[in-house]
Amino acid sequence: MRAIGAGIALRFRREQGFYAGAIRISEQNVEIVRRWVDAWNRQNQKAWLALCHPDVEVDWSRSRGPLKGFYHGRAALESFWNDYWSVFEAAQLVAHDFIDAGSEVVVPNTAHLRGPQGVEAVARSNFVYTVENDQITRFRMFQE
Repeated sequence: MRAIGAGIALRFRREQGFYAGAIRISEQNVEIVRRWVDAWNRQNQKAWLALCHPDVEVDWSRSRGPLKGFYHGRAALESFWNDYWSVFEAAQLVAHDFIDAGSEVVVPNTAHLRGPQGVEAVARSNFVYTVENDQITRFRMFQE
């Protein structure tokens, strides 16, 4: 009986370690996405791109605004950034939550935008980020 109890205790400790590690990784993923949103709001392109994997995939195909499409790689994302900031004079992304979904982080948000001649707009959407090895590998925007 004693050997069985010891085996169960060892298995339990291993599972606890696994789950604790998974929780740490999920918390890290949320922190990476928080830094990405912060870099966007500060218009810090260098910090923003550094958080993305070189082969990052961006699906902006559901956008109701400009720049609708798919982007692949940091060079395409840099072009997206430059085009975005040439359309809008100001943009502030307000994240309402950072929902941990394992390797993905879901961010319901509202973007407050100001275009040419001071025209203001508000856009609501959900962003889904896939984070692997401390880098954003995929970013999808869902807008109704």
